[in-house]
Amino acid sequence: MRSLLVAVSTLSLALAAPVPAQAASPAAPPAEVLALAPLPEGQLSDAARPTAYRLDLTVDPAKERFSGHVEIDVQAARASRFIDLHGRDLTMRRIVARVGGRELAGTWHQLDETGVARLTFAEPLPAGPLTLAFDYDAAFSTGPSGLFRVKVGDDWYAWTQFESIDARAAFPGFDQPGFKVPVTLTLRTPKGLTAVGNAPEQGTSEEGGLTVHRFAPTLPLPTYLVAMMVGPFVAVEGQVAASPERATPLPLRVISTRPNAGKLDFALAGSQRILTLLEDYFGEGFPYPKLDQITTPILPGAMENAGADLYNDAILVLDDRSPVSQQRDFGMVVAHELAHQWFGDLVTPAWWDDIWLNESFANWMGYRIGQAWRPDLNIGAGALSEGFAAMGTDALVAGRPIHQPIVRNSQIDAAFDSITYGKGGHVVAMIAAYMGDEKFKAGVRRYMAAHRYGNATSTDFFRAMAEVAGDPRILPAMQSFTDQQGVPLLTFTGAGGQWTVSQSRYARLGTTPPPTRWGVPLCLRQGAARQCQLLTEPSASLTIAGEGPLLPNAGGTGYYRFELPTAAWDALIATADRLPGGEALAVADSLRASFQAGRASPAQLIALARQLSANPDSYASAAALPTLQGWHAAGFLDARGTAGYRRLVDRLLAPRLAALGFDPRAGAHAGEDPERSQARVQLVGTLAQEAADPALRRQLAAAATRYLDGDRAALDPAFLGDALSVWVETGGLGAAQRLLGLALASEDPVFRPAALGAIGGSGNPGIARWVLDRGTDARLRPSERFSLIAGVIATGRTRALGYAWLTSHFDTAMGPGGGIFFASRLPQMLGGACSVEDAARFARDLTRRFAGKTGELELARTIERVRSCGRLKQARARAVNAALAGLKD
Repeated sequence: MRSLLVAVSTLSLALAAPVPAQAASPAAPPAEVLALAPLPEGQLSDAARPTAYRLDLTVDPAKERFSGHVEIDVQAARASRFIDLHGRDLTMRRIVARVGGRELAGTWHQLDETGVARLTFAEPLPAGPLTLAFDYDAAFSTGPSGLFRVKVGDDWYAWTQFESIDARAAFPGFDQPGFKVPVTLTLRTPKGLTAVGNAPEQGTSEEGGLTVHRFAPTLPLPTYLVAMMVGPFVAVEGQVAASPERATPLPLRVISTRPNAGKLDFALAGSQRILTLLEDYFGEGFPYPKLDQITTPILPGAMENAGADLYNDAILVLDDRSPVSQQRDFGMVVAHELAHQWFGDLVTPAWWDDIWLNESFANWMGYRIGQAWRPDLNIGAGALSEGFAAMGTDALVAGRPIHQPIVRNSQIDAAFDSITYGKGGHVVAMIAAYMGDEKFKAGVRRYMAAHRYGNATSTDFFRAMAEVAGDPRILPAMQSFTDQQGVPLLTFTGAGGQWTVSQSRYARLGTTPPPTRWGVPLCLRQGAARQCQLLTEPSASLTIAGEGPLLPNAGGTGYYRFELPTAAWDALIATADRLPGGEALAVADSLRASFQAGRASPAQLIALARQLSANPDSYASAAALPTLQGWHAAGFLDARGTAGYRRLVDRLLAPRLAALGFDPRAGAHAGEDPERSQARVQLVGTLAQEAADPALRRQLAAAATRYLDGDRAALDPAFLGDALSVWVETGGLGAAQRLLGLALASEDPVFRPAALGAIGGSGNPGIARWVLDRGTDARLRPSERFSLIAGVIATGRTRALGYAWLTSHFDTAMGPGGGIFFASRLPQMLGGACSVEDAARFARDLTRRFAGKTGELELARTIERVRSCGRLKQARARAVNAALAGLKD
């Protein structure tokens, strides 16, 4: 799974014994059913284990409901009158248990809103093998969870998104990763539709006016990796040539909706190359008999279904003229999802507490293999950028470690956050850098070989690494980062190559986290001299002989922050324009953190902004201004401070843009170096929004006008978001209303979301009221409606309006489907607020509403973040304004 922030009916087969229709699932279960055993709020017991699934579903995406006939072979550990399993909002028609030549009628009870269910029988089922058979129907989801449908143009399509616990919304089963068994799928569809599953399609036939698609049995899978897609899809087909790891060619398709026909060749070629690079890394061939790469317009990310990956349209629908950022996303996300085919699908976690290892490793691999695929795109530096960004969350007192116990279903979706992806990926990078690439790869291969087509735990992974490294300290060092919350702070004292370093847990101003100790793989650089050691004690003495300033995070791969004496900081800041990208990001993060802790001065942050803005690496130059932008967005700045800030941005960036040149027309800068192209995009966006450069804004607005009037050559997609934002801000409500109509008439995977983003984030109260009160056009998909409202709430000038709407429409805001994408992230909309008073208001209004629900942890983080920002503003805003107002050049 990689988040970028998504009917079927079975042929009811007659069963021998008559079974009365079951009540719809929302009905409360009788007290005697609940009294049979405690409610399993999280992991099911081993009392009944599946051994195989046979899913027979009839899928007509044009209808509102689907139905199914499902058979599950089960091994019962002991005799019992009930079996606990999963199913959410399924209307059961028939249930029987086939055992010992008999059929026993069962009764279905959904026990809670997460989809824990209980089957009861009039007499005990014996221990041993049995088969459960179900006939049921249910509604399609309208958001990206379970079995969902979307209308694209004039056609309806259906896809599945089952991670984390949404397979239970499509069929009854044992919906947890430790139950990994073969699945045989049959899909019954209207004639003329394409059907896709995890395994190759074996053939079709016509029955009852429907086309019956039969698929080969899969290799062992957990339910969250099962996939089924139906619609009038278009596809490009090819194969991945045989390789040293795979003796025969691998069938490969890229599949999408009709409007994307003719736009899939780039994804086909890129997927072929990326898969070959992954086979080389893992040292074995692709683990499944075919690969389909499928797109949908509403999944805000991608999903690693075995042999049938699913992506948001914009990730796969592109070409070599697409913006650098979109090509980077393709390389990273495709490499991430395909890495999962081995690490996650071939070897699967035993329970959700180890899902972090899947995602953290795949995140690291996504950037690594993406970089190998296209070194010119500089994809690899993005891994460190994401890791440093995660430190902002990990530094909060409210939070969680990467690896944490998960005892309730409501906790599962919270595991898919920046701690898992950003921190986890950075920790993997740190360990790989410390061990060395070849030893780390050998550890990965050892782990994979020991658990192929099975389940494993993070302890299994750590053990493989320690064995290969030959260093028993590796295991506790890794576990100190995965099993503890927080960011290490390494404080250096000394000078002239003689240093003392002490470790503590980083804390923002006004917070006191508990004391923590790590095993830190510390790597220093001073000029060409570089040394690494494992810091396990509270402090240590270091000697390094080199020229120039001390850089305490060589390569930027260390997941830690550092603090230096003032003179050492100033010397390091002065070199920031020449640092490699990863090291520049490390310096920017640690200096910003020092300011947030009450130590570094505003003048030092301004000096770093000057230096980094001239760094040729696009990730490094992008790190120049976020701290200052944060001051602006959070309301630190008074009128004099704002004027000084805008002058500084203009003086730093306008000459760079002039040197690069800027023409907004499509293809005007085609063929140039990707880093140069990305630098231009960043400069345009910052100058237009932060410096409010009037000439540039007029140029963007004029290009947007021509583009929206039908001249598609007037505006390159790389500048689309910024140009549409300026156009809406300039044109007001009338422009927003026109743009909404144009967006809804388009299926372009870049234009449509960019247009909606410009409307939701306009900052115009009139537009915000229209969006909240009347702007929810019926043609908007639920996820798009959610995104529009999120833009209103997240934008400072309209936050109060959005918050009032949120508190009075809470259930609506929580309900677009896709908890892993939406509900769990709902509190993040409020994270831009910056006052102690706002934090208290959010706590008062929302804490009880999120209690026990997905999003509970994210709300606690948001409240702490907003309160901490408010305290920092109270303590340091005066100094910030004085520094900006006093700038002379």
